[in-house]
Amino acid sequence: MAGNTFGTVFKLTTFGESHGPALGGIIDGCPAGLTVDFDAIQAEMIRRKPGQSAIVTQRKEPDQVKFLSGIFEGVTTGTPIGFVIENTNQKSKDYSHIKDTYRPSHADYTYQQKYGLRDYRGGGRSSARETACRVVAGALAKQLLGNISINAYVSAVGDLTLNKPYQDLDFSLTESNPVRCPDPEMAEQMEALIREIRKEGDTVGGSISCVIQGVPVGLGEPVFDKLHAELGKAMLSINAVKGFEYGSGFEGTRLKGSQHNDLFNADGSTKTNHSGGVQGGISNGEDIYFNVGFKPVATIMQKQEALNSEGALVEMQGKGRHDPCVVPRAVPIVEAMAALVLADAWLLNKLAKL
Repeated sequence: MAGNTFGTVFKLTTFGESHGPALGGIIDGCPAGLTVDFDAIQAEMIRRKPGQSAIVTQRKEPDQVKFLSGIFEGVTTGTPIGFVIENTNQKSKDYSHIKDTYRPSHADYTYQQKYGLRDYRGGGRSSARETACRVVAGALAKQLLGNISINAYVSAVGDLTLNKPYQDLDFSLTESNPVRCPDPEMAEQMEALIREIRKEGDTVGGSISCVIQGVPVGLGEPVFDKLHAELGKAMLSINAVKGFEYGSGFEGTRLKGSQHNDLFNADGSTKTNHSGGVQGGISNGEDIYFNVGFKPVATIMQKQEALNSEGALVEMQGKGRHDPCVVPRAVPIVEAMAALVLADAWLLNKLAKL
C-alpha cells in the first residue's frame, strides 16, 4: 500500500490497524540535538485519545507512546525515530456483522475493490485510530518549531457556529470543555446538541479553525508545494474531512480586488490579512488561519440500507463504540498536521539559500 508517508525532509511513515496489536510510525529527517519533552508528547496523545468524555467514543485506550530509536538520553540523534502505540482495548467482535457488508459512506467498498480484501475490524487501516501516530509526530514537530504557536479549536457543530474572530478568543479556554470551543457559552450549546444527536442514534459534523502565529517570512515552496497547498493536503488527509479554506476563503470571492488586497505597512507587514498569512505560496509573517470542515461520522446507530459482497442491498445498523461528532477529538490532529507541514517547510527553507 502506497501513500503512508507524509513530508519531504521531515517525514512521517505510519503503520498499523485499528484492531491490530499496535500502531506506530517512523519519523525521519528530525535534526539531531533536539531535547525531547516526552510529557508534552503524551499530553497531546491524551487530548486525542478515546474515552475522554461522555460525548466521544467510549473505547478505553491509554495511548502510551513507546519510543524505540532515534532518541538517546532524551535527545534526538538525527537517525530515524521509531515508536509504537499498543492497542489494548480491541473489540473485534463488534464488527463481525460487517464482515461481508459494506457500510454506507465508509471505505469498506473502495478498499475491497482496490485490494481484493480488507480488514473489517473497525475499518482496519482506514480507521481514524491511525491519526494517533500523526499526533506523536506532530507533538515532536511542535517542539522543533519553538516559538511558533498552533492553536486549533471547534468553531462549528451542525448549525451552531462561533462567529467571533479569533483575535477575540482566549485560546487558554479551549481545553476547559469537552467540545474544545474557547467560547464557554457556545461550547455549552454545542455539547447539548451532540448529546441530543447521540440519543437519536445519529451523528453530526462540524468545523475546526486553526491559527498559527509567529511564523517567519519565507516558508513554502513555489508552484506545486505552496505552503497553503501543503496545509490543504495535510488537512484533507484527515479522516472525515470534506473541506479546507484559508485566509478569506470562499467569503473572499465576494469582494472586489480593492477590498481584498492586503496593503503594506512600511515594515513589510500588512494592514489587513485576507491572504491568511500566505502570499504566492510563501508565508509573509502574518498569522496563518484556516478552517477545516468535517462530515458527520458515517457509523450511525440507526437501521439503514447497505450493500453486501453478493451485490444485494441489505438492512444494517451500526454497533460498537463510535463518536457522535468527531470534531472535538480532531482538534489535536489538525494541530499535529499543521505542525508537520511547518516543520517540513522550515527545514526546506534552510536549503533555499546560502
